[in-house]
Amino acid sequence: MTLGLVWAQTLAGVIGRDGTLPWHVPEDLAHFRDVTDGHLVVMGRSTWLSLPERFRPLPGRPNVVLSRDPALVAPGARVATTLGAALALAHDEAEVWVVGGATVYAAALPLADRLEVTEVDVAADGDAFAPRVDPATWVTTAGAWLTSRTGVRYRFLSSLRR
Repeated sequence: MTLGLVWAQTLAGVIGRDGTLPWHVPEDLAHFRDVTDGHLVVMGRSTWLSLPERFRPLPGRPNVVLSRDPALVAPGARVATTLGAALALAHDEAEVWVVGGATVYAAALPLADRLEVTEVDVAADGDAFAPRVDPATWVTTAGAWLTSRTGVRYRFLSSLRR
């Protein structure tokens, strides 16, 4: 099994504010769907709750929600109380993707094999930040800067553990 993390961030590392993305880049959402489609996704409770109800669970992929509360009800998803328990649910999966939030990314980064990051060229205040990606640990390939149909510049970064 390979473990990947996927997120979007500003150049300053902001990944969220008040449970939302402080930008709109439809191309990033399509990229997220392409990367995770058909694969088990792991997310924290806050990320689960931030999804619009019509997208809970994320369609086309098994969903696991991390929560300290084992009685959490997450219709259509499995609940795990630790990252280890969540990954144990993925025993038959070739790929598993961590999709948020900041605390889950920080816990999963030391175990990850791959990162898929979208950099968005916006200035945004935030209360959730991406983990620091150490260039001594990761080999990163950056795509060209593109402009979203919403006018936001963005690019895709792919990183593999050295």
